[in-house]
Amino acid sequence: MNKIVIIDDEPLARSVVREYLQKHPHLEVMQECGDGFEGVKAIQQHQPDLIFLDIQMPKITGFEMLELIEQPPAVIFTTAFDEFAIKAFESHAVDYLLKPFNQDRFDKALAKWNEQKTAVTEKATQDLIESAALSPSQRQRIVVRNGSKIKIISVHDVFYLEAADDYVKIHTQEGYFLKNKTMTHFEQSLDMHLFVRSHRSYIVNVQQITRIDPYEKDNHVAVLRSGAKVPVSRSGYGKLKEVLGL
Repeated sequence: MNKIVIIDDEPLARSVVREYLQKHPHLEVMQECGDGFEGVKAIQQHQPDLIFLDIQMPKITGFEMLELIEQPPAVIFTTAFDEFAIKAFESHAVDYLLKPFNQDRFDKALAKWNEQKTAVTEKATQDLIESAALSPSQRQRIVVRNGSKIKIISVHDVFYLEAADDYVKIHTQEGYFLKNKTMTHFEQSLDMHLFVRSHRSYIVNVQQITRIDPYEKDNHVAVLRSGAKVPVSRSGYGKLKEVLGL
C-alpha cells in the first residue's frame, strides 16, 4: 500500500483526485490539505510516497512548501498554471496535470510514477525545487521554518545573509532565521542588483548599506543601517562598487 497526500486549496479539485484514485486500490489517501502549512505537517506525519500538489495556493506556494521538507516525496502537480509556464519543471517533477484533467490523463501520470519509483525521484524533486527558486515569482520572499511555525520573509526585509555550516543565516530586524540552503543558491536566486556576495561567507542587501570603510589591507567592511558590519573582500568590493555605481 502506497501513501498519498492531496494538497490543494480547492475542495472540488481535491475531490476529483480522490475520485480518480478509487481506480487504484493500492493507493491510500492519508490526508487532504487546503494549504501548504497543512501540507508540511501532513507530510511530516504520514511520510507519503506521493503527493498531488497545487502550485498557486494561499499563504505559501507549492514550491515554497516543498522547500520546507527535508526529504520531499515524489510530486505530481495538479495545477491551473498555463502549460508553457510549467515546462521548465517538467523534467524534474514526476508529472503535472493541467486542470481540468480526466481519468485517463490521471492514470497516465500514476503509471509514469510507478515506472520511476526509485531513489532518482527524490533527486528529481530536489532539482525541481532548485529550478523553481530561479523563477521571478520565487525571488520576492524566503520561506523558513521557525520551530514549529513557518515564516515568510520579504527579501526587502533581509539585511544580509551569512554562511553557517550546512545552513544560511538570514538576518532581519527580528533577528536571524536559518535556511538549509547554500550561499551559492541564494547568490543565484536573489536579485543581483539588490544582493551582492560581498565575501565568500556573506551576501548583503545593498539598500541597507550606509557606508563602506577600509579594513585591513585590501579588505573593507560595509556598515548597515542596523549598525551591523559585514565583511567585504577585495573581489566583493569590486562587485559592490559596480552595483552602487561608485
